Amino acid sequence: MSQQTNQQLEISEPSVMAGFVAVLKRDLMLAYRRKSDLLNPLIFFLMVATLFPLGVSPEPAFLAEVAPGVVWVAALLATLLSMDGLFRSDYEDGTLEQMLLCPQPLFLTVMAKVLAHWMMTGLPLTLMAPLLGVMLFLPGEGMTGLMLSLLLGTPTLSLVGAIGAALTVGLRKGGVLISLLVLPLYIPVLIFGTGAVQAAVTGLPLVGFLALLGAMLVLGIVLAPFAISAALRISVSG
Repeated sequence: MSQQTNQQLEISEPSVMAGFVAVLKRDLMLAYRRKSDLLNPLIFFLMVATLFPLGVSPEPAFLAEVAPGVVWVAALLATLLSMDGLFRSDYEDGTLEQMLLCPQPLFLTVMAKVLAHWMMTGLPLTLMAPLLGVMLFLPGEGMTGLMLSLLLGTPTLSLVGAIGAALTVGLRKGGVLISLLVLPLYIPVLIFGTGAVQAAVTGLPLVGFLALLGAMLVLGIVLAPFAISAALRISVSG
């Protein structure tokens, strides 16, 4: 019996990881084919930084002071803009129901989809952030804090946003509801992310802010997949 159990574990573990990788590759390929969905958050991110000086003040000193908050708010809204389509296409073509019936653990499938979403949205926003920092006259000392805070914060935004997307996937116009559900949960990430950049600019230690962002990310990785899975089951069964 013990030998059979060991053999089953040896067979099941690679199959579970193979399913995770397959879902990740599938979502990345679909995102690459829908280039408009891929570019919209990046264009929105760039437009906010471009229009903000025109609508408020073009003074370099003022822009340098508000740059951390502007970049973080733009990243938050750009991430939120892309959350509505995370599960909607799978729900409309019936793929989501098959995922729920599949023997593959649903929380791993969800993690693969959230990881693909972050790779196609959060990671490009993080890489583009220094350009926006330069446009907003952010001091060079703050670039490291900006990159590190976004690198830790944007995955948390994707994980929390996926909960709202899962709860509203069965609704025709769920974008507004996602905003109402998710924005209050985004506030701690926004506060600590902006604080990390401001600390880096002023020369203060930013390890505490990064530690808090990392703690929220770990908490999201542990708890969010189960919450997303439960929300998807409720939405599909309802």
